[in-house]
Amino acid sequence: MPGRSDPKARTRRFEEAAVEALLAEYKPFPGVHDELVDGEGRPRAHWTSLLAALAEMGVEEVNRRFRAADRHLYRSGVFYRVYDDPNGGERPWPISHLPLVIDATEWRALERGLIQRAQMLESLLADLYGGGQLVRSGALPAAAVAGNPDFLRPMVGVDPHGGSFLRIYAADIGRGPDGNWWVLSDRTQSPSGAGYALENRIAIARALPDLARSLNVKRLASYFQGLRAGLTRLDRSGEGRVGLLTPGPLNETYFEHAYLARYLGFVLLEGDDLTVRDNIVYVRTVAGLKRVDVLMRRLDADYADPLELNPSSRLGVPGLMQAIRAGGVAVVNALGAGVVEAPAMMGFLPRLGRQVLGEAPILPNVATWWCGQPAERERVLDSLDDLVLSPAFRRPVPGALEDGPVIGADLAPARRAAVEHAIRTRGVDIVGQEAVRLSTMPVWRNGRLEPRPFILRIFVAATEAGWTVMPGGFCRVSDSMDARAVSMQGGGRSADVWVLDAAPVEQTTLLPARDAVEVKRQTGPLPSRAADNFFWLGRYVERAESTLRLLRTLAGRLSSTADGGGASVPALLDLLQSWGAAPDELGRARPIRHVLAALTRRDQPGALPNLIDHARHTASVIRDRLSPDAWRTLADLGLMMDEPVPAASAEPDAYERADRALRALAAFSGLASENMNRLAGWRFLDLGRRVERGIAVCRFARALVGETPSASTLDVLLELCDSQITYRSRYVMVESRAPVLDLVLLDPVNPRSLAFQIAAISDHLDALPGHLGEALPPPEERLAARLSASMKAFDAVEFDDARLSQIGAELMELSNDVAERYFIHRQPVETPWDLLA
Repeated sequence: MPGRSDPKARTRRFEEAAVEALLAEYKPFPGVHDELVDGEGRPRAHWTSLLAALAEMGVEEVNRRFRAADRHLYRSGVFYRVYDDPNGGERPWPISHLPLVIDATEWRALERGLIQRAQMLESLLADLYGGGQLVRSGALPAAAVAGNPDFLRPMVGVDPHGGSFLRIYAADIGRGPDGNWWVLSDRTQSPSGAGYALENRIAIARALPDLARSLNVKRLASYFQGLRAGLTRLDRSGEGRVGLLTPGPLNETYFEHAYLARYLGFVLLEGDDLTVRDNIVYVRTVAGLKRVDVLMRRLDADYADPLELNPSSRLGVPGLMQAIRAGGVAVVNALGAGVVEAPAMMGFLPRLGRQVLGEAPILPNVATWWCGQPAERERVLDSLDDLVLSPAFRRPVPGALEDGPVIGADLAPARRAAVEHAIRTRGVDIVGQEAVRLSTMPVWRNGRLEPRPFILRIFVAATEAGWTVMPGGFCRVSDSMDARAVSMQGGGRSADVWVLDAAPVEQTTLLPARDAVEVKRQTGPLPSRAADNFFWLGRYVERAESTLRLLRTLAGRLSSTADGGGASVPALLDLLQSWGAAPDELGRARPIRHVLAALTRRDQPGALPNLIDHARHTASVIRDRLSPDAWRTLADLGLMMDEPVPAASAEPDAYERADRALRALAAFSGLASENMNRLAGWRFLDLGRRVERGIAVCRFARALVGETPSASTLDVLLELCDSQITYRSRYVMVESRAPVLDLVLLDPVNPRSLAFQIAAISDHLDALPGHLGEALPPPEERLAARLSASMKAFDAVEFDDARLSQIGAELMELSNDVAERYFIHRQPVETPWDLLA
């Protein structure tokens, strides 16, 4: 037959056989719509190319590519935080490697439905905070609004800058057994997930690059392009002063906040970075206070202003509400926008949509009954077993729904009685919703395809040309068949979303055209908080390094000296105890116990685990400004601190542990030295290191060098200051007081000397912004000048305990002066924005 000799026909038959083998064990559940196969088990047309590619690769190649995607996410530092996790809560980003595939026709329908819903919610917000006609007419019960903690009375009558309450909208949608999409929840407060969707796309595109191109998968950059343009147009100054307001590094999606700020070119800000003066919002920067006109918030509205909203908030900006009323800042989304995302509202949205838009909703939402109405309350009580019961306003209902939604049929008798009582007595706080059995999509597990339930979050942004929809989304996939477990906090995973197009996809990018790229040598403003954390990160890292050098030296002396360490051991033990690295009660009988305590104990403020914990916490606040390699180095050090210590640990074990940690710290210092641009952030980091190293050198010299030091203590001082090789190359002789002190205190070319630190401090202070045109140098510069002069005015024999003590105190005073000048600002300072590094 002709078909037998046709190469294309043979290839097609081979692909069909390979796909059939791939689907052999894929068994969707009866009565559940599946994205991959139809009711007869046949693959849906828009999935066939992906299936054929997977079949052609084979299991081993697919596994290899998906491992590469995991490595990319790990190396990029992508993480999320699990609350109430005793292990710290930071988890690697869990990706489900197979994308959800949606064809072009279906996507266009989803786009229309979501844009319509965004318009409806915007109109609803404008009415609730404006004329209030919907409540006045009875179309919306007043209790459903006034009882909602996300309804903010201070926003009533406020016309948000730009005219829109809602500029970023997201909807969680799912497909029911009939194959139709339903809106499961609205996200209007501060929708999360767009940054993770972008990282998912990058990871999977790296794993399946040719396939993504050949299938004409729509790119995500057009959405972010429209979002950024829409926000920057709200900037009155025309200089692009847009900040992303985050709750901080303890938030579960902090990585996404930092990632989006970098990607969009915005400044990542916390509440402490901002201050309000004369109804204008300013950023505290190292060059003074600079105005910011637009804030894209990822902070819940209630926490945004402790003066007018939640007085217990430590995350917001006092006076922000008044600045919004006065038109001094645009906040996106507007404060109070979260009122329409409450489950209680979903029972009214279909009818309200027809009233405010004059048309039926394209995308229905899940059927919802608010128990604040008598008829709806009785309906919920009569159908309890068939419904999902949820808090009406996204807050726990004590004694009934303290842990979120529950299925009525799953309630134990006592719990059921408590829920029924709550519905009757406080029905305004509870809704009943139709239990939706979600459709399934394929996941790759143990070398084969398996079906799992999923929820899809799609993002919509307001632009100058109207609403734009992200051509993809944030897909959460359950690790089990229980659709209620589709949550990143509950152990779910996340998948990329591929929207296919019939035509080749335009290569949209946020990057400007090559011939339109403006040359810049600044990276934007450095908030004072970030500078403060850079400075203290440098101090903590250097303090940890000094402690490790001390511990390594002490362990080495104890293991190599026949008399138990020689004359230097008491001085080294005194140093450990004086800065809180080892407890006094250990005594001096077994000095190795001091070393082990300093290496392992967290109840000692100066012990290494505490120093590394402080360094990691400080770095986490400026994670958006550190490279993934630098962050992973600190994370690895943290893991090293948690390693168990052998029960019979001795001097060699302690030496090896200290030496290994010291090498890891050297890696971090090398990354900072070689990879960071020489702008203000690096200068504050290095300034902190130089101040701390200068203080440590003074302490070491005071402890080890008296009027007649021994050769042993002088050698230890050289070792602690990493100057033994230099000394041996200059002086082929036994250690002597004057040459040793000259090398570690006064030598301007020794990077470990006190003089070198003071010279570096002076250079950094001269280069920092914020004091242009002043008549007198600021206090820290005058103090650095005096220290520099003293280094040049004395020789080594003149240094004694009193002089070293004075220099150490002056370095600490200089540190306080730096903090006073750069980390605390009281008045706006007129400094050109482009000078902020």
